[in-house]
Parts: sequence; C-alpha cells; structure tokens
Amino acid sequence: MSESKQLLIETQYFPSIAFFEQAIRHTVIWIEGAEHYQKRSFRNRCLIAGPNGSQRLSVPLVKGKNEQQNIREVKIAYGENWQKEHWSAIQTAYGKSPFFEYYKEEIHKLLETKHAYLFDLNLSIIETICALLQFSFKFKITETYHREADAKFHDFRNQSRQAHALKYPQVFEAKNGFLPNLSILDLLFCVGPESYYYLENINT
Repeated sequence: MSESKQLLIETQYFPSIAFFEQAIRHTVIWIEGAEHYQKRSFRNRCLIAGPNGSQRLSVPLVKGKNEQQNIREVKIAYGENWQKEHWSAIQTAYGKSPFFEYYKEEIHKLLETKHAYLFDLNLSIIETICALLQFSFKFKITETYHREADAKFHDFRNQSRQAHALKYPQVFEAKNGFLPNLSILDLLFCVGPESYYYLENINT
C-alpha cells in the first residue's frame, strides 16, 4: 500500500477490476462526490463476461440534464424493471462460476434495494464487495471538486477503462477468449477469496 498518497477515484456501478486494483495500493480512498455526472462512463454502467462476450449493464437515470447535476443528485429511474434484467444477466453469465453460490445472495440483495440516487447505490455496492472479499479500505467522500487533484492524491478519476495484463479463469474463456478489465463481479465469482492476491499481482 502507498502511505504517502491517497487514491481519488469516481463512483462506479459494480466497479471495474482496475478500481479495486488501485484501491488495494492505498490506505485511504476518496470517492469523488463533488463532480458533475458524466455520460458514457462506469458511473452508471459496468461490463460483465456473458456467453457471447463482453456485456454492458446500464442503470437508467431519471431524464434531465444529468451532465449538469452533482453526482450525488443523479436519480435512478424505475420505469422498467432493470434490476430484474441485470440479475438475470448476472445469473446467465456466472451461474456456473466457482463462487456464484457463495456470493449470489448478497449481490441479489443489492439489486433488490431501490435506492433513489445513483451515488448511494454505488456506495452500497462498493461497501458490500469490500465486505465479501474482506478488503479493509478506508473510504471518504470529497465535499469540493478540484479540477487538478492535490499533490497528496493519486488521481485515478476517469482512468478505469485501462486494460490490465492479469489473467484468471473466466466462465466463457474457451469460447470468447480472455476479456480484461471487467466489473469486479467477474473476479468475485471466478476467483472468490483469492481476488486480493490476483489484484496485488496485476501487471507484475
């Protein structure tokens, strides 16, 4: 872990593997809570490894000028049962994974809870994933926005789409090849308690 720098990163829906790979290298993780929402990002979507390759899951948002809203004010839309669709996709993707039975109930609970705000949903997900994998990170939320982060931070905002070199067994790897930098769900269900070890050895 880095004792001199603290990680600064945006909120994410079922965060990417890169999110957690960075988190384990720092003692304190700051979630950006003062930015404006940005479209086409991991803030309201994630990637899983489905039977036909990489599959995107997106949380629908209440229509409006989300780009101008503070990230903590962005509301989730419930006009369609997207939660059921996401859970069905996760079951199809990971039902035969080694650790699906171990973690499925907690992940399902996350998708049954109707949070009003995207930020609150994401924070609940991050806290649950950390508990399941016994990650002891200290999370804080920023109150002001800094276009350029203070020197004490390792600024990893908007960089989580970076691919990594780490490989581990995936459910449909024989059919689709290895798919890098998916949601932490992929590592959770495929590797389980060994996830910390894999994250620690990315790019080594």
